[in-house]
Amino acid sequence: MSKRENKEKNSESFHSKEMNYLEKSLFGVPISRIHTILPGLVIVILLAVVSIWLSDLIGVTLMGFEKSPISAVMICLILGLAIRNAFKIPALLNTGFKFSVKKLLRLGIILLGIRLSIFSVFELGLIGIPIVLICISSALLITTFLNKKLNQPKRLGTLIAVGTSICGVSAIVATSPIINAKEEETAYAVAVITVFGLIATIGYPIIAYFIFGGDPIKAGLWLGTSIHDTSQVTGAALVFADLWNLPLGLDVATITKLVRNVFMILVIPLMAFLHAKSEMKETTESDLNKTEVKTKVSIKKLIPVFVIGFLLISILRSIGDAGINTNNVAFGLLGADLWGDIIKMIKDFANILFVVSLGGVGLSTNFANFKGLGIKPFLVGLFAALTIGIVSFLSVSLLGGLIIF
Repeated sequence: MSKRENKEKNSESFHSKEMNYLEKSLFGVPISRIHTILPGLVIVILLAVVSIWLSDLIGVTLMGFEKSPISAVMICLILGLAIRNAFKIPALLNTGFKFSVKKLLRLGIILLGIRLSIFSVFELGLIGIPIVLICISSALLITTFLNKKLNQPKRLGTLIAVGTSICGVSAIVATSPIINAKEEETAYAVAVITVFGLIATIGYPIIAYFIFGGDPIKAGLWLGTSIHDTSQVTGAALVFADLWNLPLGLDVATITKLVRNVFMILVIPLMAFLHAKSEMKETTESDLNKTEVKTKVSIKKLIPVFVIGFLLISILRSIGDAGINTNNVAFGLLGADLWGDIIKMIKDFANILFVVSLGGVGLSTNFANFKGLGIKPFLVGLFAALTIGIVSFLSVSLLGGLIIF
C-alpha cells in the first residue's frame, strides 16, 4: 500500500471514530467536513448526466427503441473506469466518490422497492414461481461451483452469483456492502454481468422465437429468467415483441423479471449468511478467537437497514396498488394517475441514483487492482450465463405450457 493510500486510510479511521451514528449513516463524514463531499459528487453527477444522455442517444434516437436497452449504468461505469485509469485523479475528489458509492447506493436500493408489488407474483400463477425458483437456485449453485473450481475470490463469486440469479447490477450493488466486497470486485462483477447481458439482449430474442416456435408465453418466460438485468430483459423483450408483433412476450418477460426481483429480499440475506459462515469457518481454522468472529457476524450485517427499507417500500407499493384495485384510490388520497406518476418518479430517481453510484464505483476503481483477478471470473460469468440459459429453457419447456394468460 502506498503512503498516499495509508494516509487516506488513517484519515478515514480517525473521522470514523469522531462521527456519531447519524453522521456515519447519512454522510460518512462529520458534519464539519460535509463540504468535502461536494467536489467528487459534482463530478459523478455530471458523468451520470452524460451517461443518461448517451444511453438515450444510442438506444432511442439511433436504434429506435422506446426505452434504450443500452444501460446508462453500464455507460457510466465504463466512462468512470476510463477516466480513473487515463488521468490522475485529485485526492480531494475521493470523498465524494465514496459518498456516491456507499450512501447514494443504499438510498437507491431502498427506493428500488417501489418497482415491486407483491401482487405481481400472482400474475404468473403457481406455475411461474417454480420456474423462477429453479432458475435462481441453479444460477446460485452453478456460479458458486464454477467460482470454487476456478479458485476465485469468494466475494467476487458471490457477486457474480447474485447478479446472474436475480437482477443483475441491482443485486450486485445491494450485496456488495453486506459482504464487504472491494470496489474493484464490484466493478468487475458488474462488468461481467453487463457484458453477457448485452449479448443476450441482442441475440436471445431471435433464439427465443425459434426454440419455442413463436410461443410468446414461453419466450417471455425464458427471456425473463435467463437474462440478468431488468433493463436488458426489457430491451430483449421489446425486440422480440417488435420483430414478430407479439406484445404478450413483453408482458410475460416483464412480469417474470419482477418476480425474480422479489426474491432479492430472500437471496441477498441468504448469500450474506453463507459468506459470513464461510469466513467464520476459515477464521476459526486459523485458531483465532471464536468470540471475535461471532461479533462480526451480526443480524445488522446480514439484514442491514437498506434491505429492510427496500422491503418496506415494496409493501408500501403493494398497499397502494391494493387501494387502486379496490376503489381506484391509493391510501384513500391518491387517484390512479397520481399514484402511477409517484411510482414512476421514484423509479426514475432510483435509476438515477444507481447511475451516479456506479459512476462512483468506476471513478474509484484502478485497473491495477484487476491484475490479481485475471480472466477466470469472466469465464465464471460466461459458463454461468450459458448454463442458466439451458436450465431456463428446460424449465420453461416442461412447465411453461401450463401458464395461460
